[in-house]
Amino acid sequence: MMGIMSCPWLIMILIAFPLSSSGGKWTYDGPDGDHHWSRNYPYCGGVFQSPINFQYELLRFDPNLLPIQLHEYNLSSKEQLTLKNSGHSVELSLPPRMHLSGLPHHYSAAQLHFHWGSSNMPTGSEHTVNGKQFAAEMHLVHFNSDKYPNISVAVDKSDGLAVLGVFIEIGEFNPAFDRFLKYLNGIKYKGQKVQVAGFNILELLPVHLDEYYRYDGSLTTPPCYPSVLWTVFRNPVSISLRQYLALATALFSSGAQESAPMPLLGNYRKPQRMDNRVVLVSFQQGWGLHGTTSVASPMQRRLVIQQLLNGDLADLADGGLHHLLPKLQRKSWALKKLGNNPKQQNLGQVTEKHQKNKGIDTTGKNPSVWKNTHASSYMGMFGTNDDVLCFMSLEKNVSVSLRSPHSDARMIQALRKAVFPELNLKSYLNCRSDLDLQTVRCLLLSRPTDEANELDQALTKVNQGHKQKATTQYQGSALTKITGQTQAAVLKNSHNMVPANNRLQRMEWED
Repeated sequence: MMGIMSCPWLIMILIAFPLSSSGGKWTYDGPDGDHHWSRNYPYCGGVFQSPINFQYELLRFDPNLLPIQLHEYNLSSKEQLTLKNSGHSVELSLPPRMHLSGLPHHYSAAQLHFHWGSSNMPTGSEHTVNGKQFAAEMHLVHFNSDKYPNISVAVDKSDGLAVLGVFIEIGEFNPAFDRFLKYLNGIKYKGQKVQVAGFNILELLPVHLDEYYRYDGSLTTPPCYPSVLWTVFRNPVSISLRQYLALATALFSSGAQESAPMPLLGNYRKPQRMDNRVVLVSFQQGWGLHGTTSVASPMQRRLVIQQLLNGDLADLADGGLHHLLPKLQRKSWALKKLGNNPKQQNLGQVTEKHQKNKGIDTTGKNPSVWKNTHASSYMGMFGTNDDVLCFMSLEKNVSVSLRSPHSDARMIQALRKAVFPELNLKSYLNCRSDLDLQTVRCLLLSRPTDEANELDQALTKVNQGHKQKATTQYQGSALTKITGQTQAAVLKNSHNMVPANNRLQRMEWED
């Protein structure tokens, strides 16, 4: 494993020598199964990976989440779609005029595909809900067509993809699914394709498009780039047992010419670490949320970052750390509304007053917190344009000096250390993550050394004081100044570039 590296030293490594992942064969089980994907696809062992388990304690109701708007989904029967066996899934092509609105960008459709279990075990969804796994899951993949010409260019960009996830359960016969499932015998083997008449893709989706989970994640297949804005609908759709068995028994992951064809089943990835992410939900009933929300606003989050970039760190070190690193436990069923907590209300008022005295924008009208010298130096650390990470370029530029014994683990570690702080920061500002302690430390690199050292020493002291305290199952933020929530799991590893919950888990792409 690599030793601890500071952010600037790491970036010098990343730009020093070109290096490209060769890729390789991958499966869901065996020696090339998901536990080993990171050997050839290092991002699969990295951060912000998908799928995840939607645990109650991770959910944050966000009243600003609007129903998903789908356009041009009703296709003419005269339009021909391509149904193919990719060797890893069944994939149906979609025309790019199909698109989503209501998201940060215009996202055009590319394809949809499926993940399922086996005939004996009808549990094959990738995402799970409080541990429950559905029979199958459908993914409708879209790319950011505002910025990229096609999905191949967008796939490795941090703002490149938006995927709709649909849970599938076994129940009533579904005529919409039969429009293409009836052609499965024509694509029994890897690489085979058939043409399917267009139909209304909306019929494949649940009725209630206003109830969903939203989080930042990744492709669930190699190369596992963390480039996906996920929207997973709360309500499942049903297919009959016969329709499910068609998926689970009729297909092979190998070519027709192979003497011992391998069945295509169990093609789902297991849930991944949370990496300080939270899950925004557009609904309230049934989760113990009781009509409240613990989501701090983007403006409040900008104030937190601006305090770290420009505020008085000595004040924080002297007396503010109990706000920066407060309670260690987060109660699963007692999410507090910000406005109901007098301490947090007072903290927000004090922070805003302090920021105004410092000449910092507190109106929220400034679209970016990075329009100052400290922020610019941080965002420039990664050599990115328009605040977008290009994961393929980062991988290609990992130092050739890492190619040594245990090089796979070292390369994964280097990429994780390069990617995590910026992903965490962007996700935090979009309310979909808690702010991690190591992101704080990267932000402090832009401050005068004596100020940063003083706060760092205070953080270390607080960390040492909490090492013996119990942790909950949930692992999340090491800094949430506004919401006042943190976890000891991160504090115990505050000197590592990647938090404690970032443990390793076990170019073709599909998600």
